[in-house]
Amino acid sequence: MSEYEERARAVLSACKARGIMLATAESCTGGMIAAALTDIAGSSTVVDRGYVTYSNEAKMDMLGVLPETLATHGAVSEETALEMASGALDRSRAGVAVAVTGIAGPDGGSEEKPVGLVWFGLALEGRPPTAQSHIFSGQDRAAVRSSTVEMALNLVLSSLKNA
Repeated sequence: MSEYEERARAVLSACKARGIMLATAESCTGGMIAAALTDIAGSSTVVDRGYVTYSNEAKMDMLGVLPETLATHGAVSEETALEMASGALDRSRAGVAVAVTGIAGPDGGSEEKPVGLVWFGLALEGRPPTAQSHIFSGQDRAAVRSSTVEMALNLVLSSLKNA
């Protein structure tokens, strides 16, 4: 069983039970969330699409993140995570979308935005999008990315249970 298989299976089951599809919008994970889900046979009944939007241009072009948002708040911000999640939901057939944008390291951090900071966005059809951040401190790049995938899957699962 893969590192995320149990959690990914739970997300797929929760989506299937609600009769909704899922979309991902990923920056720092580069498609790892979508991969964790699509590693499971039968996931095509739930996974609609995954956006890998590593550059700011991709965030704008593919998800509709506003240039002003990126200029004012940066790619790693609550505002960007919210727009990424909303954009993925609006541009897909999904009923739920999860977005991640962060600084996996080892470089790129600052005092305000340290290495390990990840913003998570979640958009659920019929509800306002939400965002939360987490700092995965003391972890290397691979661990930050892996922890982000796990937390994103947990976020989707808890949002579907509470919806």
